Amino acid sequence: MVERAELIQELKTLRKGRGLAGRVDDRVGPFLRTACSVSEGDGMVAIREKVSGRLSSLASHLPEDLRVAALAAFAISTEARHPLYQDRVRWAASLLDRDPRTVRRRVDEAIEVLAELASSSPSPALSPDSWHTASLSVSLVLDQGAPLVLEQRRIVADRDGLTSLDLAVSLPAGRRDVSATVLYGGRLVDRGMEASDRWGFALALPRPLTRGESWESSVLFRLSSPSALHPHMVCVPRQPCESFDLRVRFDGQPEVRVLEGAFQRDVSDPAYRGRPHAVDPSGEIHLRFQRLTPGLAYGARWSEQL
Repeated sequence: MVERAELIQELKTLRKGRGLAGRVDDRVGPFLRTACSVSEGDGMVAIREKVSGRLSSLASHLPEDLRVAALAAFAISTEARHPLYQDRVRWAASLLDRDPRTVRRRVDEAIEVLAELASSSPSPALSPDSWHTASLSVSLVLDQGAPLVLEQRRIVADRDGLTSLDLAVSLPAGRRDVSATVLYGGRLVDRGMEASDRWGFALALPRPLTRGESWESSVLFRLSSPSALHPHMVCVPRQPCESFDLRVRFDGQPEVRVLEGAFQRDVSDPAYRGRPHAVDPSGEIHLRFQRLTPGLAYGARWSEQL
């Protein structure tokens, strides 16, 4: 993982002059090199290919106006490879039917989001994971005293010889009031607290998987009390996730907000509202999400006083 603030500064430096169409060996900073898997021995052509490829991949998750602005700013778009930044801004302004000042603001917004995405999820070349999630289903029960979480997952191996899945759950800082039972699909390996609020574990598979093979597993989590759980349930995938199905059964009728593609820091930020979602007469909600972006949060947050 890399630092967001430093990435923002390095991206703002990179957009100057000819952007990625010019010399890049001495203009791609250390944080951007890490985010784009640039090796010490890479030459200018390799650096340009890796950086443009990574930024293009991340930009594909942006709204169209931010994506166009970003690809033009860094001279990734073939049509926008003008020698000056202001010329590339004017090209994007014409394409988007906006004035250049608006496009410059869009570039700044895009850089903020690109840095967030790059710092939240590792580059595929750096990621130790060699699998992706085809479907994830989570059911949370809050009306039985101690919360229960049932997680059912179907993954697809992206390489031969996959033997384990690295996973993690977030808990209130300093708490580890949770037990996990594998119902099927492997053996639990406790990796301990990876951070003050994140418990890491692995699912050791009974046999190696071949590339393209799918595998299903289910884990039941039991928490000691409601205070051992954040007032939200979100999925923040580290690798691509095709679908996420979330059910929550509340003890009452709280106000609920849906988080879809939120930054991780926004999940617990009261200023980030999300969209409201009604709780049915049984005290339940059911949410579905498709094609989740790695590093962003999807799920629900609840409170009596949102």
